[in-house]
Amino acid sequence: MAYTTIKKPTDYLNTKLYTGTGSSQGITGVGFQPDFVWVKDRSSAGEHSLFDAVRGVNERLRSNSDGAETTAANSLTAFDSDGFTVVSHGDVNTNSTTYASWNWKAGTTGSGTTTGSGTGKAYSYSVNTTAGFSITTYKGNATVGHQIPHSLGVAPSMFIIKNMDGTNSWYVYHKDASYSGSNPYSTEMYLDTTDRAYSSGTWNNVAPTSTTFQVSGASSINGDDVDYICYAFAEKVGFSKCGKYTGNGNTDGTFVYTGFKPAFILIKRTDTTKNWFLHDNKRNGYNPQNNYVNPNLSDAENSYTEFDILSNGFKIRSSGTGHNQSGGTYIYYTVAAEPLVGDNPATSR
Repeated sequence: MAYTTIKKPTDYLNTKLYTGTGSSQGITGVGFQPDFVWVKDRSSAGEHSLFDAVRGVNERLRSNSDGAETTAANSLTAFDSDGFTVVSHGDVNTNSTTYASWNWKAGTTGSGTTTGSGTGKAYSYSVNTTAGFSITTYKGNATVGHQIPHSLGVAPSMFIIKNMDGTNSWYVYHKDASYSGSNPYSTEMYLDTTDRAYSSGTWNNVAPTSTTFQVSGASSINGDDVDYICYAFAEKVGFSKCGKYTGNGNTDGTFVYTGFKPAFILIKRTDTTKNWFLHDNKRNGYNPQNNYVNPNLSDAENSYTEFDILSNGFKIRSSGTGHNQSGGTYIYYTVAAEPLVGDNPATSR
């Protein structure tokens, strides 16, 4: 049985729903001061907005776009002790529009110089090793074998990188991704598109270690003096899990054991081009209706009525190709709502 020392997962990742007002409002009830905030308009088309404390307020990236970082005035203007403040930007606070926000806690900050091949470059970070999450900004050096610290203390199971200065896709590493028989550290995916590819050079064909991951000299992830952001995630038994499953093409679909009741589930099919899917336990909160948004699209929230969130995992109840094509290969990242802890294991609901 999967146990964790984290008794309250919402101390580290919490989904917060809110309604826009069109004027400054503090979004409270997160339960901590977030260091990474991802916001999406639910009721209409609107771009995903990603903010973090390392880059600073109003500095916005969009998961559905390859565009560079922009300073979005009147978007997220503060990381508060129990949430965050938004003002009047349409993608985060339009009057009467409903929003979902996914909030992560990091918090321990630092800086240093990268290692490996080429000239060492500056990096800064915020990390929470208990929850296995870090935010790192770094400058590239255009040299194969540049080693980027992630500060997690264990090898990350997934990380996501974006060139903040230019128009490059979001590059995704996942420990269980495989393309055309390649190993995970020769496979790249893109958060802003449906695609995935084999490239022995992207991660220098080297698995990430407990301290760093390696990159090629490509401008998309390591251009000289170009600025990058990396969000890295390490598995924590009973709290978070990265894995894969195979679809069965049946409405009595695949069950995926996680060892906890999930609160946040990110899914991507890897054997063909399909959208990313993001589910959580708040937007509907009952089975089998657990709606989704697509991180690579600006579309409004979609109704999905055949997806169960269970006490020890999740179960697909659809034959749709995005979640459960017969023989299809899918990767996921999920975080607990109700973990199995050593002295208080969650029970079936």
